[in-house]
Amino acid sequence: MAYYLYRMLEHLGPEWTERLGFLNVFQYLSVRTIGGAGTAFLLVLFFGPYTIRTLIRLKIGQFVRSDEVLADYHKKAGTPTMGGVLIIASVVISTLLWAVPTNLYVWLTLLTMIFYGCIGFYDDYLKLKGRSADGLSSRGKLILQSIWAVIVFSILYSNPGTQVHVTQLMVPFLKDPLIAMPVALAFIFILLVLVGSSNAVNLTDGMDGLAIGCSNAAALAYLVMAYVAGNVIYSNYLYVPYIANVGELSVFCGCLMGAGLGFLWYNCHPARVFMGDTGSLSIGASIGIVAILIKQELVLVIVGGVFVMEALSVVMQVSYFKFSRIRFGEGRRIFRCSPIHHHFQMVAKENAEKEGRDPKATETMVVVRMWILAILFAIVGVATLKIR
Repeated sequence: MAYYLYRMLEHLGPEWTERLGFLNVFQYLSVRTIGGAGTAFLLVLFFGPYTIRTLIRLKIGQFVRSDEVLADYHKKAGTPTMGGVLIIASVVISTLLWAVPTNLYVWLTLLTMIFYGCIGFYDDYLKLKGRSADGLSSRGKLILQSIWAVIVFSILYSNPGTQVHVTQLMVPFLKDPLIAMPVALAFIFILLVLVGSSNAVNLTDGMDGLAIGCSNAAALAYLVMAYVAGNVIYSNYLYVPYIANVGELSVFCGCLMGAGLGFLWYNCHPARVFMGDTGSLSIGASIGIVAILIKQELVLVIVGGVFVMEALSVVMQVSYFKFSRIRFGEGRRIFRCSPIHHHFQMVAKENAEKEGRDPKATETMVVVRMWILAILFAIVGVATLKIR
């Protein structure tokens, strides 16, 4: 809408053009990105209390795992969840207000966020209905996620403007595509990026402010990369694939970051609301689709380093537990608990008790340190644009 206010000047006479000349600022992508981020932040901040009260009234509370290793560390049952609805709504509204609403990349990203948000919403609903931490099965999630991956790939491959890019495999530190992937491999690649990014953020969502804080760092990194990919001068200078009109995704990333900062206002320790799978799956998928559309998929491994750590810790823990049960007759663990943030939390609490410090502060300490890592990973990811 802001963009069309600027475009409106082209159809008005010189008199109105002079009076409304200030609308010219809306032609600049940077202005609309900042405007979108500010709008999303204010929307979450303003509607946050109402959303929390509504979730409490509807008795939509968090259910946590009941295993003994987390019994003393994760006493947050009953905290309102499904707060991801607030994030999604704010991002969609802000993006439509500030981005070009006819842009294919913007719509693909928004629809990806909404679709994965619906998957997460259904998962949260099943948990509430069953009064347990068990929701949608892993197979069910994968099937639904795969359906959307098919739709995304079909749109990109059938569009002449995106068909060439969708099969290219860009590798960090290299100027040119490594290979042109076969169609089947290109689809599998997109599926892995979407599924991997959404589930990695979902696994990270286990401590107050952890997932949303790390997501904000990733969103900022991809904001910069989307802006570069959509600018012919910067993309040529940095040897990044130029993709016409993809720069509008920087507005979306700005809105995602703004909404994330607003949500962190209520999600920081002690959290008043959780995003639930509704938020974590949608945010992870949104970052993943942006990476796909600007051809910086593998950089996501660097930018989302914290998410990668979390996902790998679960894979390693489960794999070793099954292997040791077969090899030694009993299941053994690499970490005290996975995802790895719980391992760090347990170790930090034990150290605090030994040193006579307040163990209640260990969760905040772990979260802030993970934020620091997320920021460093994001900086290194953006730096790969220059090192080519």
